[in-house]
Amino acid sequence: MKKILSFVMLVALFGMSIAGLAQAATSGTVTATVSVLYTSVSINNTSFDYGTVAAGAASSTLPLWGSNGIVATVTGNSTDLDISGADTTGGTGWTLSGTVNTGNNYMHKFCNDTDNDCTNTATYTALTTSTAVLDTALATGGTCAFQLEITTPQTPTSFVQQSSVVTVLATAK
Repeated sequence: MKKILSFVMLVALFGMSIAGLAQAATSGTVTATVSVLYTSVSINNTSFDYGTVAAGAASSTLPLWGSNGIVATVTGNSTDLDISGADTTGGTGWTLSGTVNTGNNYMHKFCNDTDNDCTNTATYTALTTSTAVLDTALATGGTCAFQLEITTPQTPTSFVQQSSVVTVLATAK
């Protein structure tokens, strides 16, 4: 009986020492890093004057800056640029439209001069109050030159000088 009891005690002690070796850690650490996603755009020519334009006639920024156009420069992460137009302000404002057939409807168009030949009017796209793609996936420091073209109303009822805002929106990819 003594031998059995000694054997059981030996097995119990052996089991306790194995259990002591197999204990789990009581704590651990994880290092996490994060970078803030940001983007911005700057525009080099923020104000200009098309001059006096006849009713129903078009004028563009090409004579002002040639193929250099208006330049949007990206800072931050990879960025898409979108562009939109607006109704004008001044007296009775003009309404941004895809046509200039009657009334105070005017048309404003844009052309990506970095990727297209903006001396060809077929490369221009009519602006709307919703955004349209100007350029995509520009890296930090990337630029997009663009041109604008305005067509005045065919039969305007307001002859007061008008101001039109064009917005370039930077969105991080």
